[in-house]
Amino acid sequence: MKITYKGDYALKAVLELSLQPGKIYTIKDLAKKADIPIKFLEQVLLTLKRGGFVRSQRGRIGGYLLAKPPGKISIGDIIRYIEGPIEPIGCVNKGYSGCKDVNHCALRKVFAEVSKATSNIVDNVTFEALADRTRSSKADYTYII
Repeated sequence: MKITYKGDYALKAVLELSLQPGKIYTIKDLAKKADIPIKFLEQVLLTLKRGGFVRSQRGRIGGYLLAKPPGKISIGDIIRYIEGPIEPIGCVNKGYSGCKDVNHCALRKVFAEVSKATSNIVDNVTFEALADRTRSSKADYTYII
């Protein structure tokens, strides 16, 4: 699994939107908060919109917001939608027939374990949990005088 800039920006955008679910963010505000170039963010948001992760609202107070609760979106959902399969090698996928040794290959078995472990992590971390972690870590650095 390799995360490109597009994948990284998609994850950051969804996380930022998850911090205040229901809040409508302009592209400019979201780009500033998530430290993403505006032009790139526009493309990412359109892709996320096609995937049903975000929705847009037109008008004077328009912008983007999550299309579903952050607890219903996992990191794995976004990675798979933006980047494709998580499996580190093609032969791990069911139905693979590009190798005659696919059923007896020791490497395939190792990469299948890597795939299973990776999927277990990314599929069980929701953006609600990430938002909670983010809020918690920011609270750790709040000083009041």
